[in-house]
Amino acid sequence: MPTPIDFANLVGAMRGDLHTDDLTRRLYATDASAYQETPLAVAIPKSESDIALLIEFANKHSVGLIPRTAGTSLAGQVVGSGIVVDVSRHFTGIVEINSDQRWVRVQPGVIRNELNAMLAEHGLTFGPETSTQNRAMLGGMVGNNSCGSNSIHYGSTRDHLIEVRGFLADGSEVVFRDLTPEEFDVKCEGPDCLETKLYRHIRDRLGDKTVRQGITDEFPKPGIRRRNTGYALDCLMDSSVFDVNSDCPFNFCKLIAGSEGTLIFITEIKLRVVALPPPVSGLQCAHFDSIADALQATLIAVQSDVYACELIDHNILECTTRSIEHSKNRFFLEGSPKAILVTEVRGDSEAEVRSVHQSTETSMRAAGLGYAYPVLFGEDALRVWELRKAGLGLLGNIPGDEKTVPVVEDTAVAIQDLPDYIAEFNKRLEEQFGIQCVHYAHAGSGEIHLRPIINLKTSEGKRIFREVAQVVAGLVKEYRGSLSGEHGDGRLRGEFLKQMIGDSNYNLVVELKRTWDPRGILNPNKIVDTPRMNEQLRYQSDAPERKIETVFDFSAQQGILRAAEMCNGSGDCRKTHLAGGVMCPSYMATRNERDTTRARANTLRQILTDSTDANPFDHPDLHEVMDLCLSCKGCKSECPSTVDIGKMKTEFLQHYQDANGVPIRSRIVAGYARGQAIASKVPWLWNGAFGIPFVRRLLNRAVGFHPNRTIPPASSMTLVKWYQRTQPKPDREQVGVVHLFADEFTNYGDPQIGITLVRLLNSLGYQVLIPPIRESGRSQLSKGLLREARTLARHNVGVLASHVTDDAPLIGVEPSAILTFRDEYVDLVGADMVDDARRHARNCYTFEEWFAGEIDAGRISADDFTTESKQVWVHGHCHQKSLSDVSLTRKCVSLPVNYQAAEIPTGCCGMAGSFGYESEHYDLSMQIGEMVLFPAVRAASPDDLISAAGTSCRHQIKDGTHRAAHHPIEILWAALRV
Repeated sequence: MPTPIDFANLVGAMRGDLHTDDLTRRLYATDASAYQETPLAVAIPKSESDIALLIEFANKHSVGLIPRTAGTSLAGQVVGSGIVVDVSRHFTGIVEINSDQRWVRVQPGVIRNELNAMLAEHGLTFGPETSTQNRAMLGGMVGNNSCGSNSIHYGSTRDHLIEVRGFLADGSEVVFRDLTPEEFDVKCEGPDCLETKLYRHIRDRLGDKTVRQGITDEFPKPGIRRRNTGYALDCLMDSSVFDVNSDCPFNFCKLIAGSEGTLIFITEIKLRVVALPPPVSGLQCAHFDSIADALQATLIAVQSDVYACELIDHNILECTTRSIEHSKNRFFLEGSPKAILVTEVRGDSEAEVRSVHQSTETSMRAAGLGYAYPVLFGEDALRVWELRKAGLGLLGNIPGDEKTVPVVEDTAVAIQDLPDYIAEFNKRLEEQFGIQCVHYAHAGSGEIHLRPIINLKTSEGKRIFREVAQVVAGLVKEYRGSLSGEHGDGRLRGEFLKQMIGDSNYNLVVELKRTWDPRGILNPNKIVDTPRMNEQLRYQSDAPERKIETVFDFSAQQGILRAAEMCNGSGDCRKTHLAGGVMCPSYMATRNERDTTRARANTLRQILTDSTDANPFDHPDLHEVMDLCLSCKGCKSECPSTVDIGKMKTEFLQHYQDANGVPIRSRIVAGYARGQAIASKVPWLWNGAFGIPFVRRLLNRAVGFHPNRTIPPASSMTLVKWYQRTQPKPDREQVGVVHLFADEFTNYGDPQIGITLVRLLNSLGYQVLIPPIRESGRSQLSKGLLREARTLARHNVGVLASHVTDDAPLIGVEPSAILTFRDEYVDLVGADMVDDARRHARNCYTFEEWFAGEIDAGRISADDFTTESKQVWVHGHCHQKSLSDVSLTRKCVSLPVNYQAAEIPTGCCGMAGSFGYESEHYDLSMQIGEMVLFPAVRAASPDDLISAAGTSCRHQIKDGTHRAAHHPIEILWAALRV
């Protein structure tokens, strides 16, 4: 075992980083599987020389190296007790694209979708697409031989792998590529080194006809394209080296694909790419009353030239109702189907695609299969794919301890065997264990992801977990299927490998591993020599349950611990800004695992589970991992498991500060409304001080704000004061009444926008009333002062009862303030007021939501607005994107007939309330802004308008680009006909 001095010496020699602290090791103890094991250390290499050093170190100290990219493996491939080597941070180069010969050379940390974005410029694509494609990296795809929804057309990663470069277990560098028989012989006669031994070993073993026949007899049927059972000796033996009738060259890449980092540490990958598919894609979403009918229909669907044929069962569809993001993707459902079969056909025209789908529908109807067959194109089709790809994550949002577990989720059989196999599968699990399964994924390829619902927190659940695996392994063997179609053996299925391929073949696989990795340093205990598959799970069996008191109501998740446990590690939070969306802005900027939603949820889960302290939240690791959470709420909507880290961070801060006190800066921020009320009485003093750069810098430093950050001016005329003085009325015949929430940010910071809103609505015939509501509590929430926020929430909900109705709703200018009524208040006010909070929440709208509704109702029209032309670029506030809909902003600002609105594909602006003011967060804040927002604003024409509903967003744009952004209210007021 290496000593601290050994690690210190390694750190001194590496260009990259090596972490041995508890927090980092905790973060890398899990992936997307059911396993958890704390590694010895975590290495972040910067160069190939770092990897060579790590291999030398591992050999010297007999420790394992666990290669890792996105960490989304489902069989525990990147969980272990050795040194995790994360190449996702620095090995991200697309080295070369050869469009003429159609290949690409990449490093293992390149994200699949980002590669394809670059390839598209050359009319090319890398075919295999996992459901995790917006964060899955090529190294992991090679390691697991990934495929995805379109494997029926493109096959697996192995089918596209041309060449790999990397380090063998002894530290020697090698390149594996196609070899003719003559070149193979030269390799076998090479110098006495490990590479030569590999060629000689495979020559001696696969050159034996008896061995090859044993592989043919015991390995999965060769017609099953999705097969990841052990090492792919069955693919390797079909080369011209061993079969004179074969025209397939020998290439160790066939073996390396699916080897899970146990044979070689890959540093560079050469992949075959193909022409982009036909431009028009259409999805037929056939509805069925049973899974059995859907599987029978699959046999009809695949008779056409389809690109995908995917199953979604009613369990997945039910989970979408609990997801903000994916509840919007249920639009195509007719009735309550038990299963949906999604079939993709591509062609050069919509008519061509519809013709194929019509033929399929006719055949299904003739067979009495299905009852609805909608065909979707364009954005509607993409929304269905988003729902399908979110299947794994959606299953995580089932509340409680019984979860859909990855244990037999990856079995594959011949397509013609699939209906009978699934029927027998369900029968055995029901009869022997009394459990049901979720069914989804790759029906057209003979693989359904089957997830039984088991409670792994109990010893009985752990027992069933293993016995289910044992029973299903036997069933798969009966059909000569593959226990793993694409997720790999890892530590989950390795235990059953001997059962699947027989003793002789298993011994050959073990011998191969020993030959390639004599000291067992490359991802040990995966595929072979695996521990029992129900050991080292995330949860300790039959542990006593601790009740953790919280201020927020977490009863819908059965407590805050279970809310954290809803994270299943699928890694949706590791997507980059190029993938779009809000989650997770800090990770997008830093590319550091500790800044993901997953890291925060896992750390909270582990500490709350293990702590025996009276206040389990009082832990420095929690403080560190939560620090860069911007509370953007992207995870609440975009995480398929609906892991709401923003809510959990606020709860954490309250309890952490109970133990450690509230920092002065946090008190200042939380007291924003009180401070601004004072400033509004002496605006000359405030504006004079903060208007002088030298003084502003000194004052900023004094409170912990960054000296470069500007401070908004104070106004003597607040919104409420103006309203009370002027008592505004509609300028025309009254068409409606609205209540305006004079939130603290609008009332003090942007009163002119609030005044403009009243004038705009008065001009359109609306009476605007301002109810006696206090501040929203957003500032208190942002700093973890939950109890103070609860006092405000209870007051405000009480006031709403006598003011807000269906016909006279409450609307707000600042999204983060008005949306507290719909989001936090419901979980904050307490059981005695929660029904009132929910009822009032239905009548609380952002300005954009309400205004768009009035347009739809015909009460507001373009007739009242200018016909001049204008381009408007819309940046949506994070909370709008997460809890509302930014498309409504586009609808509002494009109401004038010649106004064109386009959304800037931004996530968070980076300001996030006070986050971007704070000295230690300022640089990250600006880095987030520079990813998409700032460049887009700078690229806009000077005559174009920038729309931003959030006060923080407008401030960030001003500081980052020196350009003014306008609230949609201001844009509409300027466009109003006088």
